[in-house]
Amino acid sequence: MTASSALRPATVSASVAGAPAPRGPEGEDVHAVMAGIGARARAAARTLALAPAAVKEAGLRAAAQAIRDRAPAILAANGEDLAAARAAGMSAALQDRLVLNEARLEAIARAVEEIAALPDPVGQVTESWERPNGLRLERVRTPLGVIGVIYESRPNVTADAGSLCLKAGNAVILRGGSDSFHSSRAIHEALVEGLTSAGLPADAIQLVPTRDRAAVGEMLAGLGGNLDVIVPRGGKSLVARVQAEARVPVFAHLEGLVHVYVDKAADLEKSLAIVKNAKLRRTSVCGAAETLLVDRADASRLLAPLVTMLLDEGCAVRGDEAARAVDPRVTEASDEDWRTEYLDAVISVKLVDGVDEAIDHIETYGSHHTDAILTEDAATAERFLGEVDSAIVVHNASTQFADGGEFGFGGEIGIATGRMHARGPVGAEQLTSFKYRVRGTGQIRP
Repeated sequence: MTASSALRPATVSASVAGAPAPRGPEGEDVHAVMAGIGARARAAARTLALAPAAVKEAGLRAAAQAIRDRAPAILAANGEDLAAARAAGMSAALQDRLVLNEARLEAIARAVEEIAALPDPVGQVTESWERPNGLRLERVRTPLGVIGVIYESRPNVTADAGSLCLKAGNAVILRGGSDSFHSSRAIHEALVEGLTSAGLPADAIQLVPTRDRAAVGEMLAGLGGNLDVIVPRGGKSLVARVQAEARVPVFAHLEGLVHVYVDKAADLEKSLAIVKNAKLRRTSVCGAAETLLVDRADASRLLAPLVTMLLDEGCAVRGDEAARAVDPRVTEASDEDWRTEYLDAVISVKLVDGVDEAIDHIETYGSHHTDAILTEDAATAERFLGEVDSAIVVHNASTQFADGGEFGFGGEIGIATGRMHARGPVGAEQLTSFKYRVRGTGQIRP
């Protein structure tokens, strides 16, 4: 599954048109399968909301160990997914999102352990005060309830999302992409082994057992009131469909149209290292730089070294007239390039007239995900950080730090680019809501 063909409209009502209802893995219709998953998740959520922090931590630590113990089976399952992806002609960049190896699997296990070690957000009192009439009020973090996560090729999301939701006291229903079906199922089995060993319900983390796209339609409809929020994690078409069709609240993770602006006061050597890392460390991640903006005021010093470095490192460059003049390997950038999340070794390059035009360009073409400024001028940096309206703004560092693990969250369920409730990396704390506790001594309202 590619980012552009993520998910097509579900056929939940196919039987109305005379066709048989979609069937699940055991011959059941998808509606019945998903309704059962939703009901079991709601029951598990009530248990998890009251689970002691130590029990959740023990369950997650056991899950991390189960991932290690089951490494051969998980890697074998990933091999099945990769073989199918290659046969289907999946691009190398998208295969990189899918592939697991021993190092990546160990990183997944460590991330689960890091989430286990985080402070438990549930029950935290975030504010307290007393009214003149003696009423004492507290605002307290509570779980959201049941979270649905719809994602594409990354099998690590199975562990990250499952662990974060559980840490915050939520039950979670995971619908992974068809491309990572076997990998996600193997990781899910390890998670459930860990949870149940600590006495937590197996239904706390459920994986949709069918690849039928009708299951997504059922989730978007809310599973009969059993789903409280949906998190889409994938390509633009997936997120757009979820936002358009969901009947429950959505944590939107839009495309990562990430910019790096190199100011006239930038240190060249520092900029070369940061731009290389921001674009090429992993081209398929949402924090990878897609557009490089260079200050026209010092283009003679900055532009050619940056463009040449990218080209020499194997990155295709699409640029404006000034960028094309640097090297004949640079091809012409169209207006569409400024709007494109490549997720590949491709970058667009443009000269701008200082920080004003850089900010205007980002506001016009950006996705409010992550944007960076490289400069030694503190005032210019503060202006950029203050005026660029993105979930993450960065000064003198790689945009590939746009990651919940790098923020100290242990992992992330996605990077929310909206402005409601959660923004930026969505970790355990962002997967909670709150309630007010009011304590009185017999007060009545006059």
